[in-house]
Amino acid sequence: MDHSSIAINPHAKQPTSPLALCKSLWRNRQLILQMTKREVVGRYKGSAMGLAWSFFNPVFMLVVYSFVFSEIFKSRWSGVGGDDSKTQFAVVLFVGMIVLGLFSEVVNRAPSLILGNVNYVKKVIFPLEILPIIAMGAALFHSLISLCVLLAAFALFNGYLQWTAVFIPLVLLPLVIVTTGLAWILAAIGVFLRDVGQTIGIITTVLMFLSPVFYPVTAVPERFRLFIMANPLTFIIEQARDVLIWGNTPNWIGLGVYTLVASMFAWAGFALFQKTRKGFADVL
Repeated sequence: MDHSSIAINPHAKQPTSPLALCKSLWRNRQLILQMTKREVVGRYKGSAMGLAWSFFNPVFMLVVYSFVFSEIFKSRWSGVGGDDSKTQFAVVLFVGMIVLGLFSEVVNRAPSLILGNVNYVKKVIFPLEILPIIAMGAALFHSLISLCVLLAAFALFNGYLQWTAVFIPLVLLPLVIVTTGLAWILAAIGVFLRDVGQTIGIITTVLMFLSPVFYPVTAVPERFRLFIMANPLTFIIEQARDVLIWGNTPNWIGLGVYTLVASMFAWAGFALFQKTRKGFADVL
């Protein structure tokens, strides 16, 4: 049966339980995979180099970071000395940019996810709740490429890799969960408030400077440190540097608590999305 031709009631009540979410993800896993692949390939469609841009973009950025911060700003990272400190600064900074990029790419796109797929809302059977998952999948692909570039650069500069790098998926997991939850919220709100997209763009730009991307947390004055630590990106950036750069094992308790809170937040975001989606068709 061709589902694409079956109209449904867009005002129908949708399930909001965590079990319903898990069932939807499992039931639509092939569709998520296919649409994520299409999303990634589609970004470079028509360009001569195609998918190769996903590799050269982070390489180019790493080279720029290395030149600007080592040769122009003469920057050094606290606790890193010696002749390698200039290149090490670029690598340490790049870790923060990867984490920030993963978060920013998803939340910046989230408000327009439904607006850009109006046909899925009104005309066909389509699990709208997977759209933020697809956006996250595409962002994860680009983050993976950037991580590979980072690890290659670290090995080139240092002659070895930290074995603790194997923990990076566990470090990024809570960020992926909380970002997906936020994407559900923003996707729903973006249908009713079109200014959300512009606002989020400003907020993510501000977050770049309020997150320890260009500086360590220890460089923040004590009176502002609590504010910086309240930023959900701070803990993940610091943990990512611990496992990728410094060779430390993760803060398991911190990651566990973060994952639990992130899961509750994601479920709340999913529930909000499901409750408001019956009004999408009226607005669109």
